[in-house]
Amino acid sequence: MDHPCHKCGRSIEDGKPFCAECGAPQIRVAVAESPAPSVAGSVASNDPTTFSVDPLNSPGALSISTLSTGIDWPRARRACAVAALISVVVMSIRLIVPLLAVLGAGCLAVFLYRYWNPIWKANARCGAQLGAVTALFSSGVLAIFSAIAFAVLQAGGQVRQQALDALQQMASRSNDPQMQATLDLLKKPEGLAPKLILAMLGFLLIAVAAGSIAGALTGAFLGRRNRS
Repeated sequence: MDHPCHKCGRSIEDGKPFCAECGAPQIRVAVAESPAPSVAGSVASNDPTTFSVDPLNSPGALSISTLSTGIDWPRARRACAVAALISVVVMSIRLIVPLLAVLGAGCLAVFLYRYWNPIWKANARCGAQLGAVTALFSSGVLAIFSAIAFAVLQAGGQVRQQALDALQQMASRSNDPQMQATLDLLKKPEGLAPKLILAMLGFLLIAVAAGSIAGALTGAFLGRRNRS
């Protein structure tokens, strides 16, 4: 069976490797064509909003070291709240003075946050933030308790008398002259509100400063300990 030459068109018998007229080879190798890029691939390659799956080459990727230097505030708020609650309880039962309680709360908040977030790289700046937030929490709780106590004393009647009797019993068992002075002030609530507000504002400022210092020192200590 013959076939025409692909170059000159002369009829050539099948099986002949070359054309007798022009010498063109008759054995041709078919080359597979490369598949066209898919629509999805072309769109993905031209779409500027597409992110690479490689975290090292992706422009929007955050490394673990970057995340570990900041503060995960959901965990941080929990650590600060627990430390603040402990400090309020300690201050309420008069185990230690309020300033030491605030300092201890700032340190405790940093330790708790580090325990709940082990990849966090402790540093002084983040520690100061944790200590300040803890001081705000403890000051807020004390302010609420003070407002409730003031409202009870202002209400008068039997509730006020019972509260004063309880305070009188506490003062009689305590040798602290400040306790008796506080009781005398509560017996005369006239002009007590401005004094209470000023006292709470003063405590807030001192507590935030003390908590920030304690948190910063604790964060710096933990950070130096990690590097050693």
